[in-house]
Amino acid sequence: MSVLELDTPARTEPHPGPRIRRRRLPGRAWQRWISPLVLVLAWQVASTTGLLPVRLLAAPSTIAATAVDLVQAGTLPTAIAVSLQRVLIGFAAGAIAGVGLALAAGLSRRGENAIDPIMQMLRALPFFGLIPLFILWFGIGEAPKVLLVALAVSFPLYLNTFAGIRGVDGKLAEVARTVGLGRTQLIRHIVLPGALPQTLVGLRQSLGVAWLALIVAEQVNANAGLGYMINDAREFLRTDVIVVGLLVYSALGLLTDALVRLLERRALTWRREFLAR
Repeated sequence: MSVLELDTPARTEPHPGPRIRRRRLPGRAWQRWISPLVLVLAWQVASTTGLLPVRLLAAPSTIAATAVDLVQAGTLPTAIAVSLQRVLIGFAAGAIAGVGLALAAGLSRRGENAIDPIMQMLRALPFFGLIPLFILWFGIGEAPKVLLVALAVSFPLYLNTFAGIRGVDGKLAEVARTVGLGRTQLIRHIVLPGALPQTLVGLRQSLGVAWLALIVAEQVNANAGLGYMINDAREFLRTDVIVVGLLVYSALGLLTDALVRLLERRALTWRREFLAR
């Protein structure tokens, strides 16, 4: 060993420090509630002073009292149960159709040529304009309402699942063939996990569209549900009942979206751990 090697200190690579994740401070979370509370307070003041006529929009205090009355009378829980049943049935049918068609089109060039043009044409239709046809075809019962929700749900799931399948890296397929995976194993272990993040995005979008479709469907020849309650309140100029129904729609939409986000965090744990490295 030379003198130069003895006198020169060994160069050590700097050890990267731990990654610091910026998190929102819990003490500042309440600041997000300031603007909504100010808006509600201004709404209440405008209603109390007469700047906002009751016939146009009821006061927040009146809406809260009406919500309590509707719950105690059983009207609101019954309407929520009917609407939830319609959404669940329509969403299940639309999700099965959308994901199934996306798999058939995404995994096969022949399937794409047969399915994708029809789906793109149907997607361009104003499906709310199909309500008269649905009533003529299926009557005025539950079928047209459920089918309208199913149709609205199927398109976001189809588009996102199809894009997720086609977005899987082709190099992964080459690696799978190299290690001897068959087509079924390739789809199960490579394609479907790779398309899952995009499919969950479509799931969130489809849930939002499902509630929008239900609002329209329940106001056409309905005798129960949130939409019927809102439509009936419109006939009597009950803006308080209308706002209660809209708030319930919004709360149910946020609740279902939160459930999908929880599912996304559980299903995509591997991606968070991979990105954290």
